[in-house]
Amino acid sequence: MIKVLIIGAVWPEPRSSAAGGHMMQLISLFDKTSYQLTFASSSTTSENAVALSDHGIDEVEIELNDSSFDDFIQNLDPQVVIFDRFISEEQFGWRVLEKCPKALRVLNTEDLHGLRKARELAFNNEEEITTKHLLNDISKREIASIFRSDLSLIISEFEMELLLSTFKVEKNLLFYLPFLVDHIDEPNIEDLPTFEKRLHFVTIGNFLHKPNLDAVSLLKHEIWPLIHKAIPKSEMHIYGAYMPEKLKQWHDPRSNFYMKGFAENVDDVMRNAKVCLAPLRFGAGLKGKLVDAMISGTPCVTTTIGAEGLSGNLDMNGIITDDVNAFARMAVELYENQELWKEKQRNGFKIINKRFQKRNFQNDFISTMNSLLNNIDDHRTQNVIGTLFHHHSMQSTKYLSKWIEEKNK
Repeated sequence: MIKVLIIGAVWPEPRSSAAGGHMMQLISLFDKTSYQLTFASSSTTSENAVALSDHGIDEVEIELNDSSFDDFIQNLDPQVVIFDRFISEEQFGWRVLEKCPKALRVLNTEDLHGLRKARELAFNNEEEITTKHLLNDISKREIASIFRSDLSLIISEFEMELLLSTFKVEKNLLFYLPFLVDHIDEPNIEDLPTFEKRLHFVTIGNFLHKPNLDAVSLLKHEIWPLIHKAIPKSEMHIYGAYMPEKLKQWHDPRSNFYMKGFAENVDDVMRNAKVCLAPLRFGAGLKGKLVDAMISGTPCVTTTIGAEGLSGNLDMNGIITDDVNAFARMAVELYENQELWKEKQRNGFKIINKRFQKRNFQNDFISTMNSLLNNIDDHRTQNVIGTLFHHHSMQSTKYLSKWIEEKNK
């Protein structure tokens, strides 16, 4: 069996974030009869974390800046190491290279953190995003991590193109791996609540994520007052893990604005709502709330950022606008117009079935992994920039880690 070690930035929480769900989808690509999976993390677990042992995966707690990891990975001797986000590769990549030099090193980006930061900087400064914003410190670290890795998993076609054209990353270092979901067939569709049985507006998101905080603020102060004036009996339901106290205070039954907190079952929440609202003004990657909405047959109103990477050349499952007044107006239109609502719902089913099927990616992913395992030396020889980054930047990271370890002693 091929041993696969996943080093997680956090323990997966699929009910709390799209990243947690995507990690579980990535894990599902590995046939348990051919691959032995171990998940390791230095983070603290939470009650929302999935029990990986129930999925036949070994769970191991590891220490940052501690040579105990060297003994652990040397004993495990994995053929594949997957780093969950670039920070994990920075922290443990050099140790993996030293102790298991032949192991295939795969970076799971989830989304481009540098792109998210660039958009936040541009948004805060009320500027159009430029190369100046993209060349922020997080981008530099993340791109270096991509070059140091043998393969990086990219969740969005937009981000694939950005890496190829702007950052000049070679295509053989990248693999497009979006959300992976089941086919939506007619019995699934017929089982969903109809237009007449659905009520209210909904949004959901992890509130440790700044774009979600900003989106709810925009809903509360600018968009919802307009919608509520047009449809006084409608309600706005806000769900999400790790809701801060400030947002809880926005709960206001008088205006039908409800801060619901953690959603025990996202499917139930989304399938009973009539319209999903996602006024995201910055961020990156694919938006899990919009994929959940499509699966649940719930049309959406979102922004250009929110819709990025979802529909390709297909029609979106809702309305896309970056104007606040138009956003509120189209939310009302979608809520009240049954024919428009059904049209957008059908678009969502098409997007899921044509663009995000697990079966469309699993074989290519495993084939790419096996090919790299069999030709790892040639693959690395072609990655000259990655070799340079290993020699320079990882030496500094390595000795900083060793200094911290000695200091901790």
